[in-house]
Amino acid sequence: MKHLILSLMALFIVSTTWAQSAKPSFSFNKTLHDFGAIKEADGKVSYKFTFKNTGAQPLVVHNVRASCGCTTPDWSKQPIAPGASGFVKATFDPKNRPGNFNKTITVTANTEPRNTVLRITGNVQQREKTLADIYPRELGPLRLKTSHLSFTKITPQGKKTEEIEVINDSKEAISISFGRVPDHITITASPAKLAPGQKGKFIASYDASKKQDWGFVYDQIFVNINDEVDYKKRISINANIQEDFANWTDDQKENAPKISIDNKIFDFGEIKQGAKAEHTFVITNSGKSNLIIRKVKASCGCTAVTPDKKVIGPGESTNVKASFNSQGKTGRQNKSVTVITNDPMASNILLRVQGNVN
Repeated sequence: MKHLILSLMALFIVSTTWAQSAKPSFSFNKTLHDFGAIKEADGKVSYKFTFKNTGAQPLVVHNVRASCGCTTPDWSKQPIAPGASGFVKATFDPKNRPGNFNKTITVTANTEPRNTVLRITGNVQQREKTLADIYPRELGPLRLKTSHLSFTKITPQGKKTEEIEVINDSKEAISISFGRVPDHITITASPAKLAPGQKGKFIASYDASKKQDWGFVYDQIFVNINDEVDYKKRISINANIQEDFANWTDDQKENAPKISIDNKIFDFGEIKQGAKAEHTFVITNSGKSNLIIRKVKASCGCTAVTPDKKVIGPGESTNVKASFNSQGKTGRQNKSVTVITNDPMASNILLRVQGNVN
């Protein structure tokens, strides 16, 4: 009996070992490759990891996933027979990525375990920046560090000033002026005339009290060079006008309005193209003072929104009607409606209108 038990145990171990070796198995030449020092100016670098299938069944690589978009993988797409070899190729793009890098490539196959992690490392030596790198936006002979100014969060009575660095990239002197400047923005070029190769600034000031709006707002200003009006030469300016509740006392917060919404998501399901889907969001003031709806804004013109009233007393409710017009739309739709109020704890509420258009 003792000999029988020992024989059975030996048979189990042999069969288990055979079953494990029968499965496809990776044997990589290496799992880490160090590119060392590479030059950004030289462009992409690649390395091909090679492997052998040391199992007894065909090996299939299902997917290869890099840890970032700067690394592009390629691999053997056909099944690898037992004893045969395949590859996983990693291509790294050093553009605008100076310094050390350490990236992973996860290989998923019909092996055990399913995932094998490869790694590439190195150091990118930064190329010398050109004028176009430093001033990437081009407006004729004028180059700008950016063509966009953001005043981020600003109070309804707030004022802010921001700057854009510019340079004259031509061989002639140029003069700079601005067109279609709204009343709430003041903008000047300093200096107003730039010699060839000379640097300067656009200095813009934003007065939210003159804008008299709420939330994310956007303007475009034309840049006139040598008094020539060209609507393609323009800069954009945006601001996020929000009430500041940071200095409110506990007593003010205790007696503040409070917004409550019956349902923040309207899913209209499936509709035919050209049909309209309508829904009424019910807004209730569960606070202790008047709730004021500052603004209701949809993410696109296809969603019309109308509040019944903008001042809601404590305990009162109002309706916000949303109408989605599917004309010209197909597939999955996901639109948003922003409600801005004087609730210090939830001054911005996002409502969703979603569904499928067939």
